[in-house]
Amino acid sequence: MGYEGKQRGEEEEAEGAMATDFFWSYTDEPHASRRKQILSQYPQIKHLFGPDPFAFLKIAAVVLLQLWTATFLYNASWMKILIVAYFFGSFLNHNLFLAIHELSHNLAFSTPVYNRWLGIFANLPIGVPMSVTFQKYHLEHHRYQGVDGVDMDVPSLTEAKLVTNVVSKSIWVILQLFFYALRPLFLKPKPPGIWEFVNLIIQLALDAALVHFWGWKSFGYVILSTFVGGGMHPMAGHFISEHYVFNPDQETYSYYGPLNLMTWSVGYHNEHHDFPRIPGNKLHKVREIAPEFYENLDSYKSWSQVIYMYIMDRAVGPFSRMKRNLSTKSLKKSE
Repeated sequence: MGYEGKQRGEEEEAEGAMATDFFWSYTDEPHASRRKQILSQYPQIKHLFGPDPFAFLKIAAVVLLQLWTATFLYNASWMKILIVAYFFGSFLNHNLFLAIHELSHNLAFSTPVYNRWLGIFANLPIGVPMSVTFQKYHLEHHRYQGVDGVDMDVPSLTEAKLVTNVVSKSIWVILQLFFYALRPLFLKPKPPGIWEFVNLIIQLALDAALVHFWGWKSFGYVILSTFVGGGMHPMAGHFISEHYVFNPDQETYSYYGPLNLMTWSVGYHNEHHDFPRIPGNKLHKVREIAPEFYENLDSYKSWSQVIYMYIMDRAVGPFSRMKRNLSTKSLKKSE
């Protein structure tokens, strides 16, 4: 594959020691070349491109259900709110987070601005404005996967140096949504545009309405649903499973388990990076049409197991990511 990392693979991992550097690749990310190969053999895959016609209905149902649940819990005990948030609301809000991921690729409508408005709507029960900003950074993650200083999906050097044992990795997993959200704002801040302010104003209006009409407990429920669902939670396993390197010869991993039904099939992550214009409800067809390109790749069936492996494996941590320099990365965009 063309990777190095201060001889980390054979020496450090053989001893079970925590790595002291990222994996460094001196080749382009694998998806553009694989996409070209697949399309040359199976051009019918292009028929899968385009929006999911049911995306709006699916998003609206989850938004309304979550907001109704928040109002229903206006007078519940905080313990009950926490339990409902972890075992129910977290699944809904994580579903909406991944709906926003889907919308960042314009996979609900052919007209991009409609996707942006729907993203702001999907953002409402999450409690914190993020849909517009997420799109800016996420598209760079696709175009410049692993590029040092550009792909903000990769942990910072500070994170990697501090998170080095079971305790610190457990804390990092619990708080990973904070790291995921705040990392780009510190390492690669972008000036906000008009759409960020629209996102902010609409979100603050919804939050204020929840507090005014139903109280702080209703607002607390949506916030808890967001952050407990992004930490030590089965749904949050996809943050780790997608690109954390457990096999030095592979930098993107798919998950073929039941939670794909609730997560817009984000588990089909190799397929998604190969074909970001295909909506989640059709990604499984890519593997069906071109199985020989995916059958020999490592994959997962449990996101909970991925979290456990990440925490307990002494050789795995924030350094377990593939990086490449901009000068060695083809600037040809992936989309």
